[in-house]
Amino acid sequence: MSLLRTGMNISFGLLSKFAQVSYPANELKQKNKIHDYSQFVLGSDFVFEPLHEEMKGYMTGMGKGIKPSDYIILQLDGILCKYQVEKIDYYSDPSDMWIALLKQVAVK
Repeated sequence: MSLLRTGMNISFGLLSKFAQVSYPANELKQKNKIHDYSQFVLGSDFVFEPLHEEMKGYMTGMGKGIKPSDYIILQLDGILCKYQVEKIDYYSDPSDMWIALLKQVAVK
């Protein structure tokens, strides 16, 4: 019985060490990307429709790889603004065109 118990302890010990090496916690976290649209022209390159009461707005633009929780930097009326993507839907044609619900966040 003690041999069996010792063997199980070694197996569980190796398993837990293997699990720690294979799946470190810092690799499981996904970083939010920042997409800089501050040099793009409002009305030509993108459209932004503010929802004033909620510090939110809808943006239609072009670009790939934008996901919910990412950030978008815009220049609106000469002021740099930072928004976080709450929802985004890509058009089927063209496939890099999208509409997103953005929420304004503090610029740091």
